[in-house]
Amino acid sequence: MTRPDPAPSRWSYRLQRLMLTPLFRTLIRVGLPLTAAFVGAMIYFSQQDNRDALRLWLVDIRNEIQTRPEFMVKLMAIDGAGTSVAEDIREITPIDFPVSSFDLDLDNMRATIAELPAVRDVSIRVRPGGVLQVDVVERVPAILWRDADGVALLDEHGFYVRQAGARADHAELPLIAGDGADRAVPEALALFRAAGPLRTRLRGLVRIGERRWDLVLDRGQRILLPENQPVQALERVIALHQAQDVMARDLAMVDMRIGSRPTIRMNEAAVEQWWQINKIGFKD
Repeated sequence: MTRPDPAPSRWSYRLQRLMLTPLFRTLIRVGLPLTAAFVGAMIYFSQQDNRDALRLWLVDIRNEIQTRPEFMVKLMAIDGAGTSVAEDIREITPIDFPVSSFDLDLDNMRATIAELPAVRDVSIRVRPGGVLQVDVVERVPAILWRDADGVALLDEHGFYVRQAGARADHAELPLIAGDGADRAVPEALALFRAAGPLRTRLRGLVRIGERRWDLVLDRGQRILLPENQPVQALERVIALHQAQDVMARDLAMVDMRIGSRPTIRMNEAAVEQWWQINKIGFKD
């Protein structure tokens, strides 16, 4: 009787060898279940009702998380801003509290508030306890600018702050006027600082031709400054005044536009008096 051959067949041997391959075993253990799950999901979500049900389920979960008490914002706190600026901020950022912090676009709110003329810088964050914290750095008025629309407050860099109303309400601030004066505020402030002993008599600065300044004093006197190095020209006038008390005389104008040839012009009363003196001299 013939005994069966215990050796495996050729195909059985190849299958056993293949099962010993790590890559093939991984494909069997992982690849087949994933493929089956993917095919099942594609079949399931090929139906619109199933897709809508999943979408609603995800929306419900998101809303449940976003509306948790720890994520709710209940009020807005504004620090560093005056009453009028704070009112403007609340007006341009209307928020219906309570609101989820996930629904607040802080970057957009910051950009909107930063566009207010009186705001130099602003930061926004959500504080623990459900408080929307707005920290504002306001522009500090440094000078008054008179133009066709009235009197405006500008900061030290010439940025508009707000309308001033009346000049008397800000008597401590220097005054400038003329087209383009707002674009040369740093230079104007330097001239006000350099005015020294004439500061008490100084009425303001007038921008001429959008390129140079006239210094206006009381008694109708003017100092015409050059386009270049106006502070140095004013310092020369101040030195001359301290040495000879020039600006206390009957002068209408000191012209410093030509540095090598400064000129002065007497007022009408002084000119008339000069003519009278000369007439008397001629008669004698």
